[in-house]
Amino acid sequence: MADILVSQLTDPFRIGMMFFLLVTAIRTRDTMGMKAPLAMGVVFVAILLPMTTAASAEVARFTSIGLGIVSNALILGVFLVGWFFWEKQKR
Repeated sequence: MADILVSQLTDPFRIGMMFFLLVTAIRTRDTMGMKAPLAMGVVFVAILLPMTTAASAEVARFTSIGLGIVSNALILGVFLVGWFFWEKQKR
C-alpha cells in the first residue's frame, strides 16, 4: 500500500488538480466558503482518477480511492500551508 500512496503523492496530474482546486476555492471563497468545496474536490479527484485511468487496474478500486483521499488531503494540506504563509507575508 505504501508504494501506491507514494505513486499517488508524486503524480503530477493529481498535484495539478489539487493546486487548481485550491486556486478555484480561493477565488470563490466569498460565496462558497473554503471547507465544503475543498472537501468535495478532494473526494471528487480521488474517485475520478482511478475510474478514468488504467493505473488502478492492479489495485482494488476502493483501496485506490481511499488512498487517493489520503494523498489528496496531504497534497492539499501542503498547498494550504503555503497559501497561509503567502497571505501572512502580504500583510
